[in-house]
Parts: sequence; structure tokens; C-alpha cells
Amino acid sequence: MKDERAAALRILEDSVRNRGTAFTEDDRSRLGLRGLLPATVETLEQQVARAYAAFRDQATDIAAHINLRALQDLNETMFYRLLTEHVEEMLPIVYTPTVGLACQRFSEIYRRPRGLFISYPDRERIGEILRNRPRPNVDVIVVTDGQRILGLGDQGVGGMGIPIGKLSLYTALGGIAPDRTLPILLDVGTDNAELLDDPMYLGWRHRRVTGDDYFHFVDQFVDAVQAELPDVLLQWEDFATPHALPILDRYRDQLLTFNDDIQGTAAVALAALTAGVTAIGSRVAEQKVVMLGAGSAGIGVCEQIVRAMVSDGLSEDDARARVYVVDIRGLVTSDRADLDPAQRRLAQPPDAVPTSDHGHEASLLDVVKAVGPTALIGLSTAAGAFTEEVVLAMAEQVERPIIMPLSNPTSRSEARPQDLADWTGGRALVATGSPFPPMRLEGGGEMPVAQCNNVYVFPGIGLAVTAVQATRVTDSMLTVAAAAVAAAATIHDDPNGALLPDRAHLADAADAVARAVARAAVEDGVAPKLTEEEVDEAIRAARWIPAYR
Repeated sequence: MKDERAAALRILEDSVRNRGTAFTEDDRSRLGLRGLLPATVETLEQQVARAYAAFRDQATDIAAHINLRALQDLNETMFYRLLTEHVEEMLPIVYTPTVGLACQRFSEIYRRPRGLFISYPDRERIGEILRNRPRPNVDVIVVTDGQRILGLGDQGVGGMGIPIGKLSLYTALGGIAPDRTLPILLDVGTDNAELLDDPMYLGWRHRRVTGDDYFHFVDQFVDAVQAELPDVLLQWEDFATPHALPILDRYRDQLLTFNDDIQGTAAVALAALTAGVTAIGSRVAEQKVVMLGAGSAGIGVCEQIVRAMVSDGLSEDDARARVYVVDIRGLVTSDRADLDPAQRRLAQPPDAVPTSDHGHEASLLDVVKAVGPTALIGLSTAAGAFTEEVVLAMAEQVERPIIMPLSNPTSRSEARPQDLADWTGGRALVATGSPFPPMRLEGGGEMPVAQCNNVYVFPGIGLAVTAVQATRVTDSMLTVAAAAVAAAATIHDDPNGALLPDRAHLADAADAVARAVARAAVEDGVAPKLTEEEVDEAIRAARWIPAYR
């Protein structure tokens, strides 16, 4: 009898198997649940309606986030049905921007364990920790070390909020079964003094491990993953620039892996750029691009744009000559000694742009005035860096400037979209990194602001590689993902539309991305040979639907 009672309680505590009040009368008798639940047997639709009312009753965004996380821990099917039915409303709560605050307050709002925490002192026991995972079969891992969370910097163990949120979207939009996802936090300490002094901080209280010790720890982690879960998709998330690119370069040809900040951001930025270029009757190869920000995300976007220009007919040298990167010092030029190899590949000649301040690198304004860019992109976390003077200098030379302040959260955006509309007389085509309200246009009317959220790309990638059993994520897979997203942008059907698809149809975008990426995987030889019909069937079969079975 005691074992039966324990088994019944385990079912109610298992978020994947628990149906709560939707357990039928037969279920309640068969599973020993009678009396453990109220008498009414509800449908999933009734449960979701009640959960939605509770969500709407929350006073703040962080309270709503906590409410949804509690529901996820209680009943995954109900949580994902609720999320898929209200994805446009709940996306900013489950993920950006609210997830940033949730990361900052992670130790304070922590309730129940989810995922794995691998701390540096346990570095010789990583295999054991992976074997402690809640579910044996895993298709997707999202891992972070918490060092560069959004635009908020080092959040230490609080960075776990990002893999949890990201994997929620893999499931809600990409259809990856929730019990086949695994969030992981590599706890190598934190350099955030406030966290180290916080008595509630739950992470390893130590300054961050650096140098060879850090990379050896990552090697140990990857070796353990390959031993335990050799076919899993391993996504790197929110690693600082000195680590992000070297980690990607080290492992991208060894296992099924990608870095969403570098490659996912690049794909969705290229999608928005492509949609804007197409809308004005131009080509990617004809653009001149200025990027503010020389971190891993900015460099990744630039490299993706270079590849797109080459695909559109330019030589690689000609493509690189059309991309200008500006960092905190000014224009990135080949005579600078402070560049890493990735930055150096995008450096311009020292005399590419005259400077207004003798002895210093050309400023963003100098570059815009001299180059006349058709596209201005920001991944700098420098709030307000796209000033009226910079924007006007661009708009004087370009009829429909494409301006993309992509830094997030909202407080770190390089510009407010409404300012961009006002300064350009509504001519600017705008995409941002964080959500903003529609831009009001002169003479009335509004234009929605496309949010370059990686959610347009990564759920479809996850579904594709899982469905066709891909072994690598190639550059061409990311390029076709961008093309699939660009093709569905609403600006193609409405001159006042957005540079990205309607967020109410994110699941449709994920399906389109999945089909394109899966076919590219087959063409690149990193997935078994399948016909287009077999690819489509594999994707349909792999998609998990939030319903009681």
C-alpha cells in the first residue's frame, strides 16, 4: 500500500506525466489518485482557461514569469498548450525582456530544480552529473556559463534562466518534446561583486575561472556530453566574447552544435536585412553595412552578411569591403593591435575612412558620413548610440535606410524606433532586439517594429536536426534558415509591414525553417539521404503536440 501511495504522488509530482484535474475517473482508480484531486474532471481546455485567468491576474511581469514557471513545473502539457495559444502575449514574459530580470533575481525566486548545475569543483564528476539527468533521452541541450546574459553582464548561476526559457521555446514553437530537453549551467564562479556579497546567492562563491583552466573545464564537459549523449544538439548560449568564438571554432566540426548568440543572431539579422532589401527592390550584394559592436554577436552577423553577399555574386574581398565594424574605440582597422583573429578578418584598411579627431580611429558618425551605409546595425549594448546626428547623416544619403538597433534588453537598445521614424520622416525600415510598440507615422498610421528575436530561427533548427538526425550544423543550414524567415516577412504584403513574420505565426515560421534546414542538412551530407517528401514526413513525426494522450 505504501508503494502504491508513493507511486501516485510521484505521478502528481512529475510535470510530464501529471494531468492534474484532467485525470479521468478510470485514471484515478487505476493510478491510486482517488481523493488526491478535487472531484471535477476537467478537459485540457478548461485547465488552460483557468491557468490563463491566473496569468492575467498577476500584477507584474516578474510575477507572471514566476506564475508560468510554476505551471511548467507542475504540468508541462498544460503549460505548453497555454503558451502556444497565447505565444505573442507570453513570449516577452517567458523570454526577453522579462527573463533578464528573472536571471537577476534567480536566487531570490528559485523554487524547484530544473536542469543540471555543473560547478567547477565538480569538474571530475561531470559524467556522474550527466547521468543524474531527470530524463534518459535528450535531443537538445542549451548550456550557458552565465557570463554575458543579454545586455546585463555576469549573472553567475542566475544565467540558468536563459537555457530554461530558450528550451521552453524549442518545445512551444519547434515541437521538441519537453522531456527530451535539458538546460545546463556551467558554474565557473562569478565576477559580479553584488552576487558574491549576496547571502541568498545560490552559485559557487568564487571569482570566475579563466584561461586554460576554463577551457579545460569546457573540454571536460564536452567529452562527457559526447560520451553520454553523442547525438544531442548542444547549443551554446550567452558566453562572453573571449570564450564564445573559440568554443564554437573548437567544436563545430566535432559534434552537432551551434552558438545561438553568434549564428542564430546572424541568421535572424540577415533575414530582416534581406526582407528590407527585397522590399525596396534591391539586392544584398548592393548593400553597404555599418555594424556598431565588435563582440561575438556583431562579428557573427557580419560574417553571415558577407556569406550572403558572396552567394549573391560578390567575391569575398568585395563583400568584406562593404562591411564596416565600429567598436568602442572607433572603426576597426587592420593596423590596430587589439583585434582578435575574427575581428581582424573584418578590419578595414587604416585609411578607409577619414577621422574628424586626429590621432583617433574614425567614429561612428565619421563612418556613416563617409560610407553612406544602406544598413546600420547595432550589437553594442551602448544605449542611444544611434543619435539623431548619426541617423540624419545616414538618411541624407539613403532613401530607405535599414536601421537595426539589436542590443537588448530594451534599456540597452542603440535607439528607440519612434525616434528613428521621427528623424527620418517615417522612411526608416526598423528591426530591434527587444520588443517595442509600433512606430507612429507622419500623417497617421503605424508601422510595426520587427523584433530580431532568435526565436524565429533556433526552434526550427532544433526540429530539423532532430527529425533528420543531422550530425552537424553547417553555414548553409543557417543561410537557408534566414531565407525562410525573410520570405515570410509581412512587409512583402504590406508597405507598412514588418521586416520579419508576424509573431502570432511563429510556429509556422519554425516549420518553414525546419523544412529548409533539414533539406540543407541532407544536401550538405550531414544527414541521411531523404527525399523532400520524406523530410516533410520526418518533421511531422518529430513534432510534439501539447495534448493528453
